[in-house]
Amino acid sequence: MTSDKSWTRRLVLQRAMQLSAFGVATPLAINLAAIGEAAAFDASDYKALVCIFLYGGNDNANTLVPFDPTNYASYHQIRGGTAGEELAGIALARASLAATALTPADGAALTDDIQYALAPQLTGLKSLFDARRLAIQLNVGPLVQPTTLAQYQSVDRVANPLPRKLFSHNDQQSVWQSQDSEGTTSGWGGRLGDLALSSNSPMSSLTCISASGNAVFVSGRDALQYQISPRGAIRIEALDGGLRNAVDAIVSRNSKHVFENECAKVARRSIELEGVVNRALDRVTLDTAFPTGNSLGNQLKIVARLIGARARFGVKRQVFFVSLGNFDHHNALMRHHSRLMTLLNDAMRAFYSATVELGVANKVTTFTASDFGRSLTSNSDGSDHGWGAHHFVMGAAVHGGRFYGSAPHVSIQTDDQVGQGRLLPSTSLDQFVATLALWFGCETSELPGIMPNVSNFPEGSLGFV
Repeated sequence: MTSDKSWTRRLVLQRAMQLSAFGVATPLAINLAAIGEAAAFDASDYKALVCIFLYGGNDNANTLVPFDPTNYASYHQIRGGTAGEELAGIALARASLAATALTPADGAALTDDIQYALAPQLTGLKSLFDARRLAIQLNVGPLVQPTTLAQYQSVDRVANPLPRKLFSHNDQQSVWQSQDSEGTTSGWGGRLGDLALSSNSPMSSLTCISASGNAVFVSGRDALQYQISPRGAIRIEALDGGLRNAVDAIVSRNSKHVFENECAKVARRSIELEGVVNRALDRVTLDTAFPTGNSLGNQLKIVARLIGARARFGVKRQVFFVSLGNFDHHNALMRHHSRLMTLLNDAMRAFYSATVELGVANKVTTFTASDFGRSLTSNSDGSDHGWGAHHFVMGAAVHGGRFYGSAPHVSIQTDDQVGQGRLLPSTSLDQFVATLALWFGCETSELPGIMPNVSNFPEGSLGFV
């Protein structure tokens, strides 16, 4: 009851007004009313966050590529090319980047006057960047506190703490989704969902939704993740076989076993929502053409349809999770990465078009995330696990057509990388999340309950939304 994470000025004032009739008993009444309830915003409009997770660690250097002649030459050499060769090692040909070269709207100069181009397959994202509907956050990654190369190399981990288990797939996936290593039970998307539950009553079960199976990102302390398939609400097949009464009896009874009760709770929620969700989805039609044979596109299409049904559900805030896998390119990078870039481009472009069609383009902010970036150096056929990376933020509320943060040097020797061109993040994941959370409706005082290290970094928004 006395946890500082449960109390904000907004909640206290709200409770004081609601319970003023208690007179001298007001402090006690406010305290009792706060039991089990996190600080919550009272949303009157609709907003949604959509996380696109790229499992495996996306190769950031072949997603956002140095294009100006000087920095391209460094990129080409470090990635295994030799003078005079257009294609060599894991460097993209400069000629292939001309159509996706980026000119930022603000004309701001970046480190070493670097100019960037997107991967050749990202023509749709290039169009969104030019239309100022896509921003690029440079070199962002998990940090405990602002960290220099000397602090990274220090043996004093008390004074110079680092995120746990850097360069580990499972742990860094968890850190990006929850700010804790593998085994954590709540993600920062779910913790944002906790704040939004009261705005979504009585359909609070549709606050945090994964279209990509189980994901800690959308698990809150109070908010439960709702999983959906690209075809709609997941059916419980036993109910089609005349076993409804038996199933109802099983999931309705109270057990002394905590785990059994939790399983029953999930089953009850699924049964209750299945019909409601599918009936609402049946009424949502989209003219936007989503790419066929594209798993990410299929996930984003069901997210768009759920957003289209928002009025029927009566929800004001939602957090969604979708994903695309197979980004762990220690080898065959040049063969496989281009296909994944095509899938990402086509799915994100269609999803943005769908939000325009639904009239919510300025109410839906979509962003990419991944385990980590990758090494700038080549291991002959691919790249190895890294740390910091570049990420996209998309939506009509986004201050797009710009780069945010600090561009790293194209080098394996400068102090903004920790070896082999693995980027030392110059922007923390906490700052990235805080910017999205503030747009979503979170107050500054509530941010430590979402990202525990946020107070170690400069306050305020990064500005991309």
